[in-house]
Amino acid sequence: MSKAPRRPPQLRGRIFRGSVAVQRGLLTRNDLRSSAWRPLFRDVYADARMRITHRTRCAAVERWLIPAGAAIAGRAAAALYGCATPAPDDPVDVLVPKDSRIGPAAGLRVRHGEIDPDDVVVRAGVRVTGPARTCWDLARWLGVVEAVVVIDRLLARRITDIPALREYALRRAGRRGWRPLLRAVDLADPGAESPQESRTRVRLVLAGLPKPETQWVVADHGRFVARLDLAWPEYKVAVEYDGLWHDDPEQFHRDRRRLNRLLGGEWIVLHLTGKRLREDFDGFLAEVRAALRSRSRSAGHSARA
Repeated sequence: MSKAPRRPPQLRGRIFRGSVAVQRGLLTRNDLRSSAWRPLFRDVYADARMRITHRTRCAAVERWLIPAGAAIAGRAAAALYGCATPAPDDPVDVLVPKDSRIGPAAGLRVRHGEIDPDDVVVRAGVRVTGPARTCWDLARWLGVVEAVVVIDRLLARRITDIPALREYALRRAGRRGWRPLLRAVDLADPGAESPQESRTRVRLVLAGLPKPETQWVVADHGRFVARLDLAWPEYKVAVEYDGLWHDDPEQFHRDRRRLNRLLGGEWIVLHLTGKRLREDFDGFLAEVRAALRSRSRSAGHSARA
């Protein structure tokens, strides 16, 4: 019968430095390789019975792996604000001072940069970049679409607001990152209710379409009719993002394409699925442009489409 792994009570339910546990005689190096312990990072272990989340890993990184003055940053910071949903094993973004010697490490994405005194806050006991600095870094490190996806959620949860982000960028004019942040702020909208809605809206605007209204309510003589994900009320054209709920996904896509060709009624509502967003966005964009142009001609003015 195999011997049960050692589980000293001092380490049960805890995250710890492996080298410290060995130094104190609680475990041996062989013990650390047993099923009782789960390696999180180099020389950082957890009780294998613990539920490890991205937040747990961020706390371990902040406590044991980064120097003073550094902080959890980027997507990891957004996750600590409840505005991103990384997988438990996704790398943890960290921002460290420019003169820090910390280099690449498994499980970490290390970024060096200038850190102002007000760029770091403590949230749930963890040093993390403040909301404005988090948005600044997202705008530098991610493409504009993915940066806006996260910034939309920070705005929706009222963790920050557009004037504060714009002021933060303008106060740092000339420093690397201020223009990308302003660009992301111009595209951001707290009305977005899902990451896919944000991606759809930003990609439409980047393609040259007018910026749509989010969560536009359609009423008839004061009676609620519908709430539309994205809308151009002036042209009565709207976009709805649809998830895959149909029993037959292919039929679902065919049905939505058919509905997109129906240019009747007071509103033209174009339905976008995840598959079309990934694989046929150009085709969908052409449909939106056609709808806006059609309504523009009938209204006797021009849409920037």
